[in-house]
Amino acid sequence: MIASVHGTVEQVRLDAAVVQVGGVGLLIQATPTTLAGLRLGATADLATSLVVREDALTLFGFADADEREVFELVQTVSGVGPRLALAMLAVHTPDALRRAVAQEDLAALKRVPGIGHKGAQRIVLELKDRLGPPTSSAPVPVADDGRVQVVDALVGLGWPVKAAQDAVAQVLDDSTDPVTPQEVAGVLRAALRTLGGARG
Repeated sequence: MIASVHGTVEQVRLDAAVVQVGGVGLLIQATPTTLAGLRLGATADLATSLVVREDALTLFGFADADEREVFELVQTVSGVGPRLALAMLAVHTPDALRRAVAQEDLAALKRVPGIGHKGAQRIVLELKDRLGPPTSSAPVPVADDGRVQVVDALVGLGWPVKAAQDAVAQVLDDSTDPVTPQEVAGVLRAALRTLGGARG
């Protein structure tokens, strides 16, 4: 079990990063929020979970141990694999997930791509007494504006802040509507295409 990784960030992709540890580059899958906090050439400290399958070893990285524990716990639910577990943490913080399960907030759980009504019911049923209470009493916003996440991710990929902000504004057609967690990856890809065209 690889419980944590400490090393230099070599690459930051849309859904993963490469971190060099002892001369070996480890490909680590992570949420957009975690990836946005990484910087090329900087040192990364990530809590990790190694998922072993017959045909692959996949390393998942998290900002802290709490995220990793929730990631591993939600996979004990029938039908929830590592990809869906990661998607849950891309949309909700660990505390937001705890709150959704405790309050049986199926609508919040269904905001995760891949979770329908029955899946949300199953998550509540199987995790109700296991996920624990939220660690913070602070209210969790229904939807964060993912615009900041996209800009941070672009900066992490090496683009200047102003260029990143302009690209995101162009993609969103100067709209002031918030970017939902589900839209972050799509907006990031579109902004990268825009910046790639500008660079070319």
